[in-house]
Amino acid sequence: MNSVSAGVRCRRQTVTVLFVDIVGFTSLVDELDCADVRDLQVDYFRTVSAVVRAAGGVVEKFIGDAVMAVFGVSGPGAGAPDEAGCAATAAVQAGLGVQEALRGRLLAGRFPVRTRVGLATGDAIVDLDAARDGGYGMVSGSVVATASRLQAYAPHDTVVVCAATQLASEDAVAYQELPPVSVAGKAAPVELWRALHPQTTPVRARDLQPCG
Repeated sequence: MNSVSAGVRCRRQTVTVLFVDIVGFTSLVDELDCADVRDLQVDYFRTVSAVVRAAGGVVEKFIGDAVMAVFGVSGPGAGAPDEAGCAATAAVQAGLGVQEALRGRLLAGRFPVRTRVGLATGDAIVDLDAARDGGYGMVSGSVVATASRLQAYAPHDTVVVCAATQLASEDAVAYQELPPVSVAGKAAPVELWRALHPQTTPVRARDLQPCG
């Protein structure tokens, strides 16, 4: 359902939020000149953004070494179970694609990096006028914080997702269940799954139980 709040066109819908960051970024940049840091970031952001956009996601913001992207914010059926399932699948495959694109690469021709990716699926309020690349604050909801927190629990060079994302995409992505994690602000431990590789079976529409 669309709504208007203070002149802003908004819609409540189910989205999948992706966070990716560089492992050990602070230690890395402490040893670099600021010009080198910028060269690294530009190459990194360009690489991640290209993968996200190719998968149908929208880059919301860059924060230091982190990239936040959102999947499922466009299309007439956005937020419906089948659309949400496809968006979750695309988001997970984008996370795997980011790591594949960076594996063995030297950013700016000089800097090897390792990344970790976290994803969460849940309801959010989407600012329809900001739902584009660089749309700062285009989605609001706990799903954003959940994705950010899960990314921090991802082992190096892995993609981890919440239970809702795994359920929505399990027909298209192979997973390994990990021990639940205690996340700040959550009353109970959060189930955690590691995405391994794409499957070949089609995605089925599913009733999602948001974890965000």
